[in-house]
Amino acid sequence: MKWNTVILLLIFKGSLSFGQTSLDEIDLENGAFRVGFRHYITADSTRTYQRIYDWNNRSIPRPIPVSIWYPSTDHPTETEALTVLDYMQVLKEEEEWEYLPDEQILNWFYYPNTPENRAHLQEVTTAHSVLSSANGAFPVLIYAPSYQASSIENFALCEYLASHGYIVISSPSRGAENRFLDGGTGKDMEAQARDIEFLLAEVAKVPAANLDQIATIGFSYGGLSNVLAQMRNEQIKALVSLDGSIKYQYETLKQSPFFNLENVDVPFIHFAQKNIPDEVLLAEKIDSSLNNKFEFYDDLIKSNAYSLKFHNLSHSYFSTLGVLFQPRDKRQDKSDPEIMESYKWVSHYTLRFLDAYLKGDDQALIFINNTPSENNIQEELVSYRSKQAERQTLSFQDFNELASAKNYQNLIDLYQLTLNDYTELKLPEGNLNNLGLQLLFNPETSRKGINIFLLATYLYPESANLFDSLGEAYLFVGENEKAIENFEKSLELYPENQNARDRLKQLRN
Repeated sequence: MKWNTVILLLIFKGSLSFGQTSLDEIDLENGAFRVGFRHYITADSTRTYQRIYDWNNRSIPRPIPVSIWYPSTDHPTETEALTVLDYMQVLKEEEEWEYLPDEQILNWFYYPNTPENRAHLQEVTTAHSVLSSANGAFPVLIYAPSYQASSIENFALCEYLASHGYIVISSPSRGAENRFLDGGTGKDMEAQARDIEFLLAEVAKVPAANLDQIATIGFSYGGLSNVLAQMRNEQIKALVSLDGSIKYQYETLKQSPFFNLENVDVPFIHFAQKNIPDEVLLAEKIDSSLNNKFEFYDDLIKSNAYSLKFHNLSHSYFSTLGVLFQPRDKRQDKSDPEIMESYKWVSHYTLRFLDAYLKGDDQALIFINNTPSENNIQEELVSYRSKQAERQTLSFQDFNELASAKNYQNLIDLYQLTLNDYTELKLPEGNLNNLGLQLLFNPETSRKGINIFLLATYLYPESANLFDSLGEAYLFVGENEKAIENFEKSLELYPENQNARDRLKQLRN
């Protein structure tokens, strides 16, 4: 069986050579954590699926193979580490050829059965299958593979990110009804977006997952589906595109009933392949405008957005399996050392982008906003452009959601910090008074109502009505001395306040 793919994956028809790479030569610098790996199969019972090579008409709940890389503080021995062949067992299962003999892997699937590729199968990775999870809460990355690819296609990148304190979860790219996609259609995109959403729910079962810090990483076709998933899931806080099809198939996304560019209000970074040579464009009948046209990036207005073109990387080499196993096309591919250097930089940029926008790392943010030359990267290696989100207004409802996320604590500090980014922020007196009372009269949120009134009286120190409401709030929770203090303040501001007079008389008797 050979893979039927779409033209955007640049099928190699020219003169081929074979790479001489290794994981050691890629040489990603892992972080402080050991890397645990777990793989299992669950199912999405809301969708049906057919295993095509079972040759029957039976439909089953959609199986979702799940691969998870996670940080660990265990100290395993090197002999316990996974090999590349162990990862290929996952690929066999996801391709529905679980019982295929190992010696047939390179004959059966996508890569040539060469001595070099057979040697790759024995290479040792940095992941281990039986490790406990490190204590703490770690940001979550959902990896969306390329067209009809395995969850493990970028295992070196996933291991690298997990070693730096991220939980990475992935499932294979599959069609809506069976293993095969329809050719990159909207239906295919929707199927993968729903798989991403399934993983959003699945990762919530992981105790160490920080569900307030979630990003998606999409390679090739996965870089289209992950944008669609973000458009309808506010949980996704950042987007990484590894030469994602959002650059090549933006029209497919626009045709989705869920398309809404207004919802793409999170940081976005895109890593693009080198310019495709004229010889390849002509042979593969590829529109030459794809080298430079990027309408989605141009349309973004609510995102801090970055676009980097790596001049030594063809499309296939944004994945680990591509770097290791993919034959080199003499028409366009660079040397192995150049490919590996760029893959390493893509991995490093991905980490720094995620550190900046999920972990709030100031130094990482400086790195991402620097030009490559400012980061001591040779200009011939990568081209860079970026743009900042247009300044947005923040509504009262938006501020209330921020306050709720902080459990209505330290609201004055929150207001001051928010004002730095939204200088036109307005919190109307009447809205604050209404919200405070709504929270106050619910016994479970009374203290939150008091905190709203404390913010309100800070913002409107001359409002007799707000001090009257704050007095009522303290009276409601039984803090009579503070109630008296605020009713007196209300009378000072407005001596005709009969309610304050009545309450003071009641409290002093």
